[in-house]
Order: sequence, then C-alpha cells, then structure tokens
Amino acid sequence: MKKFVDDPKQFVPQMLEGLALANPDTLRYVPEYNLIHRADGPSDERVSIVQGSGSGHEPAHVMTVGPGMLTAACPGDVFAAPPVEYVIETVKLMRSAKGVLLIVNNYTGDRMAFEMAEELAAAEGIEVRTVFVDDDVAVKDSLYTVGRRGVAGNFFVMKAVGAAAESGASLDELVRIAEKVNSVTRTMGLALTACTPPAKGSPLFELGDDEVELGVGIHGEPGRERVKLGSATEMVGWLLEPVAGDLPVASGDRVALMINGLGGTPVSELYLAYGIAHKGLTGKGVTVDRSYVGEYCTSLDMAGISLTIVRLDEEIDTLLSAPAEIAIRVF
Repeated sequence: MKKFVDDPKQFVPQMLEGLALANPDTLRYVPEYNLIHRADGPSDERVSIVQGSGSGHEPAHVMTVGPGMLTAACPGDVFAAPPVEYVIETVKLMRSAKGVLLIVNNYTGDRMAFEMAEELAAAEGIEVRTVFVDDDVAVKDSLYTVGRRGVAGNFFVMKAVGAAAESGASLDELVRIAEKVNSVTRTMGLALTACTPPAKGSPLFELGDDEVELGVGIHGEPGRERVKLGSATEMVGWLLEPVAGDLPVASGDRVALMINGLGGTPVSELYLAYGIAHKGLTGKGVTVDRSYVGEYCTSLDMAGISLTIVRLDEEIDTLLSAPAEIAIRVF
C-alpha cells in the first residue's frame, strides 16, 4: 500500500483537521465527535441538516457542509458507521428551533446509529426526523443493507433540502422534499479496480485484468455480476439501461444526469462516459437539463464510475439551481 498515511487509526481525524484548517472562515471541527459543521450554524432561522456515514466517500459528506447544503456531518471511520454517541452529540450541538433533519444512506450500521440517535434526541425534547436514501438499483439486498443501498444520488437529496432549508422551509416540508427527490433518483456503479482502505492495507477484493464488477457498492460490496471488460460505450450502456428503466424515463422527460467518479478515474474518462450517456438519453427522446460530472461520492481510490439519473420537475429543478457554498471550489 502506498498512501499518505501516518497512523491508519488517525486517518479520519487528520483528514477532518486538514479540512477545517483549509476553510477557517466557513467550517468548524469538533474532534470529539468527528464533527464538521458550518461556522454560522446552527441557526433557529432554519432546520439543521445532518448527514453522516463512514468516511472514504469524500467529498461526501464532510465536504458538502455549507450554506445551501448540509449544516453538519459526523462520519465514522473508513467504511464504518459513526458511533451513536457521535450522532446524538451532533444533533444536540446542531439543535435548532425549527428542528433537525437526519439524512442517512441505507446501510444497516448507519440506520441503527441514526435511528437510535433520533430516539434519544426525541426523548430530550429535540424535534428530529430521519430520511433514508436508497437510490442504488444494482441489488435489493447487499452485505450491509436490507433493501437498496444509498449511493451518489444522496447528493441530490442534500442539495434540494439544503436549498429549501436556506429559504426557511419547515422540517415537515424538508422531509417531503427529501422523500420526493429520493423517489425519482436512481444510480448504478461499475468498478474497474478495488479500493484499499488504510487500515486494511490491501485491496478489498480482486478483479482480473479483463474483469469489471457491475453494480458494485461504494464499500466494495459485490454487484449484479462480474463480467469481462467492455468498450466505454458498452460499459456505460450496462449502467444507463437499468437506471433509466428502473425510474423509468420516457420520451419527453427532463432529467439531471450525473457521472460520478469512484475515486481513481481520470476526469477525462468521466466526461467521455458522460457524453455516451447523454447521447443515449437524447436518443430516447429524453432532455438532459442538468449535468454533473466529477467526484461526488467516492470509494477511496477505486477506479470506476456510477451513473445517476434524476427525473426533474419544476420544484426539483428550482431547488437544484439554488446557490450553495461548500469546501470544494475551483478558485
């Protein structure tokens, strides 16, 4: 393993400390709970929005904290759910008169941590609600889930509720929006290589030089099948057809299209894949109104992509168009 690592046990704290030091005007770091939160939050003028999962998926979720997005994120170790105490203390610190919304990717460990935290917070008189994201069409049940997994589509849920919260929407309204966006969002991924967690020091699984994992999970979970490497057009098609078919999308629909890098794929390849997917959708009579290309929810250094489609209406399009400010910026 060749990585920039001192002590693997300190990988996440050191990463979070660096993130806070790089954004001193906008972010605050509470090391006791792996907590990154807005420097101007919480506020009784808006619902606090908290997301958390294992680390290793950056920029999700600690790097999507900021105006128009998350109020806070409290990750666990790499590919591990945050401890319940991290979540409950985060909820307490982010308590708002308008309530707290927890957004959780559908993995068993994350569900347990956040559901227990919600119960404990409610017992202390904190108004808190939880929404689960389950956009992955690859498999219904996996090593870590009952039902579909939550993957890169969580970006659209965070963005929509973040915009609504910034305008003063109520907690009930944010839950409605989150569930609506989740219901029209679908994703599927494909891995060219495995990833290497710092604490493990070796790849999570083995792929032959001519193999890919179709439908891979963001923790390296098996997908639908292991198949032979295809051309770019073939591989993008293996993702596009099941995602578009599951929504489904039809001629005349307007969509957002995301090609998300899993951590080890050059951006040139992401745009190449985007072009193939874009033409595939327009060939079906579907209009791509919003485009997203880059790394949004990764799997450490895994080479591969995921493809996400969101079926748009006026409300969702408006929320996705609203301004936001997060740690990842070009200049």
